[in-house]
Amino acid sequence: MTASIDTRAGTVGGTGGGTPPGARTPIIEVRGLVKRFGDTVVHDGLDLEVYRDEVLSIVGGSGTGKTVLLRQIVGLERPTAGTIRLFGEDLASLDPARLQWMRNRWGMQFQRGALFSSLSVIDNIALPLRELRCLPDNLICEASLLKLELVGLSARDADKMPADLSGGMIKRVALARALALEPELVFLDEPTAGLDPMASDDYVALIRELRRELKLTVVMVTHDLDTLVALSDRVAVLADRKVLAALPIPQLVKIDHPFIREYFLGERGQRALSALSTQSAGANPASDVAAVARHAGES
Repeated sequence: MTASIDTRAGTVGGTGGGTPPGARTPIIEVRGLVKRFGDTVVHDGLDLEVYRDEVLSIVGGSGTGKTVLLRQIVGLERPTAGTIRLFGEDLASLDPARLQWMRNRWGMQFQRGALFSSLSVIDNIALPLRELRCLPDNLICEASLLKLELVGLSARDADKMPADLSGGMIKRVALARALALEPELVFLDEPTAGLDPMASDDYVALIRELRRELKLTVVMVTHDLDTLVALSDRVAVLADRKVLAALPIPQLVKIDHPFIREYFLGERGQRALSALSTQSAGANPASDVAAVARHAGES
């Protein structure tokens, strides 16, 4: 059933569209990635491509190494073997100065925010600018306030400490910090984890708006089906220590694999896909997703 499916097929659903990835040069290219921790093999010959202006989501079962993959791509962990190229450059071959310059081109929102508890909101956002830019402090503060407003918070929140913030506010401050250096590429690790449904919907809407306004490329790890369906152009499925497929959801759900069947065609998956279809007006890829899921679930 999977033999005729191109696992790198182009953007068909989600929030994007346009030129199929096969016609473009990837801005992230992972080839033959191997990652071991002692005797434990997390990735074994993993390949992945990410294209400019898309939202690529990474899903997989517990222990498949979703966050580990993200950390290797951004250079926080070294692969055991294989190559990772960002913006056409092999990270392993770069000298420290060039690697730091490259890192300025992306931002990362960590799973639990990873705010510094001893720093105020404004100082958390300003930290990358203070460390990596030679700017007067008044300009840094102004830029940080702009980023705070960009994520839906106000100047009244600037002097609060992380302990005084709600879960949704922590996510937004972490996102503002990830955007501090005006990156082209943003990594989101479980961006809606721990949020109530209303806060999660608001956060998804924020990501969608920022992606459009700032023309961001987004790589997102998530287990939340609603977030996945609402934002993704393609979804990369980690299974069997590799990327099983990286496809738009309508194509992905046609693949006969235990994880895909359980994740997308189970009760929760059907509910998420049907909800998106209900919200869609007229001909929309979301309706195709739900139709495919219903048909696959019945067969």
